[in-house]
Amino acid sequence: MRYYGFEEFFEDVKKIAYEVKPYNFDAFLAIARGGMTFGHFLAHALDTRELYALNSIHYEGSKKLDFVKIFNIPDLSNVKNVLILDDIADSGETLIEIKKTLQKLYPNINIKIATLLYKEKSLVRPDFFAKKTTEWIEFLWDFTI
Repeated sequence: MRYYGFEEFFEDVKKIAYEVKPYNFDAFLAIARGGMTFGHFLAHALDTRELYALNSIHYEGSKKLDFVKIFNIPDLSNVKNVLILDDIADSGETLIEIKKTLQKLYPNINIKIATLLYKEKSLVRPDFFAKKTTEWIEFLWDFTI
């Protein structure tokens, strides 16, 4: 297990911000919970308020579930180009299901994916990512009280 702290996170968000800026995405869609902090920082870096969120559940702690639950999908009917944001492309199953669900609801939308980290074993290769990893990551926001 590797700890992913604030300094590393901040540098990775800046890297991705520079990469995605020329694409002028109409909206960012953060996957709750892992993509929320990433989305917040990226939206500030690119000076946009077009930040939305949806919920998905595919893990309970470090245990992967047999299904992906997707809910609280925002209205993207006026969006042409959306960037989905998550902390990591691990198995890729969540990203596949979210993209499939969005394409069914909004068939004319152009979807790209950005993650902070990417595992090559993932079924999805994000269009943008800061780093590759093979480790289980403990993100700075992974804590409970």
